[in-house]
Amino acid sequence: MQSSSRDAEAPYRGPRVLVVGGGIAGLGAAQRLYHHRAFSHLRVLEATDRTGGRIRSERNFGGVLDMGAHWIHGPSQGNPVFQLAIEYGLLGEKEMSEENQLVEWGGHLGLPFVTFASSGRSVSLELVADVANVFYTLLDQTREFLHVAQTPVPSVGEYLKQQVCEHMASWTEDEDTKKLKLAILNTFFNLECCVSGAPSLDLVALGPFGEYTMLPGLDCTFQGGYEGLTSCIAASLPKDVLVFNKPVKTIHWKGSFLEESLPGETFPVSVECEDGDRFPAHHVILTVPLGFLKEHLDTFFWPPLPPEKAEAIRKMGFGTNNKIFLEFEEPFWEPDCQHIQVVWEGSSPLEDAKPEMRDAWVRKLVGFLVLPSSGSAHVLCGFIAGLESEFMETLSDEEVLQSLTQVLRKMTGNPQLPAPRSVLRSRWHSAPYTRGSYSYVAVGSTGDDIDLLAQPLPVDSMDAQLQILFAGEATHRTFYSTTHGALLSGWREADRLIGLRDVVAEP
Repeated sequence: MQSSSRDAEAPYRGPRVLVVGGGIAGLGAAQRLYHHRAFSHLRVLEATDRTGGRIRSERNFGGVLDMGAHWIHGPSQGNPVFQLAIEYGLLGEKEMSEENQLVEWGGHLGLPFVTFASSGRSVSLELVADVANVFYTLLDQTREFLHVAQTPVPSVGEYLKQQVCEHMASWTEDEDTKKLKLAILNTFFNLECCVSGAPSLDLVALGPFGEYTMLPGLDCTFQGGYEGLTSCIAASLPKDVLVFNKPVKTIHWKGSFLEESLPGETFPVSVECEDGDRFPAHHVILTVPLGFLKEHLDTFFWPPLPPEKAEAIRKMGFGTNNKIFLEFEEPFWEPDCQHIQVVWEGSSPLEDAKPEMRDAWVRKLVGFLVLPSSGSAHVLCGFIAGLESEFMETLSDEEVLQSLTQVLRKMTGNPQLPAPRSVLRSRWHSAPYTRGSYSYVAVGSTGDDIDLLAQPLPVDSMDAQLQILFAGEATHRTFYSTTHGALLSGWREADRLIGLRDVVAEP
């Protein structure tokens, strides 16, 4: 590690800190440390050629498309991402308005402008609203088991299905309408899979579900792309702090490592990169996604992690939620349409359909957001989660385009509907340094596992504190899966190191 330009000002040679991962958690930690005088020896090792991690904006279709993080969830006084966005001048007046900040939405997503059924039949928005009310009422109930000794069933999905069965007893409509209501309910189940990042709600633990905390505020987006935020944070750091295209192979800890340029000094940690480079350090803040940790758990740490921490990583959930952007020559939707819902007739949350994936992956698609028009571009953004989403990543652009064209023609009842002129999609499961989208508390795990993952190493020696610190959205017990949870976790670990140095510096 080369010295930064501030080294000459430092009264003593401070600790060497490596941050592994240049997403918002890593950048937040680095920015916090850089502003403290003791941390002039600082590097961020990023595996790719860009900062941002799962925050990624691309210029395409005449505008900016967010391939990963999309909204500021709960843009209000308690959200550090919202506050930073304001500080950097990245939001408009409407997004910053006090009125928007006071909205309590409770996780109930807005109703669609129009709902298309898979056969092309029209679906009454009144019926959709009625089903949405049932679903979100039941979903609210799933948050009430946090402090009970034993839950009635292990998962959110099982509880919801149990309650749906009981609720159906009061349905008085004809059989066709009852089947349609179940299909609409199935769409809401799939939508919640997108929100939770889980392949199925049957995998989401019921007991801890209520621990996830929703902040007030009407979710908002960045007109110039979410990556503008991480770019601003990165720009506040000296260029030599960020080291790109440096994937880490193994973190060696509990050691006594030497560096030729500093004879006589030893370091407890040495970070070995894929290209053979080694970086000795006193402290490492690890911010890689949980999906990457799961895949590389057996080789990424030497000595291996303590068994209880490794087990927590294995038990926690990490799923995939992808976006599919479709660009059209002309819109087929109404001018004021913002959200198109898709309902797959014949589907039901009470049935575990296992059709051939190649033909059926599209049935996990929950609908499309209509993105703001940009010049001649008219763009829909589709959402799809789970194993179907991961299968979609294996298909060619042409196959995805062809499948979705057929779906839209059937649903609109217009066999002549022009095909989208182009497609763009995310592939978060295939991304080698991500391996998915975000974490959830899976059946068999609890919030205690999140805290266990966040605990620094080693834990057994007061004289060897804080060799490896853990940050990232999967380490925040109440804000997991969010960018603000990731940012807060980076700040938490930076403050942990700052607190340690302040103690050392005391007379």
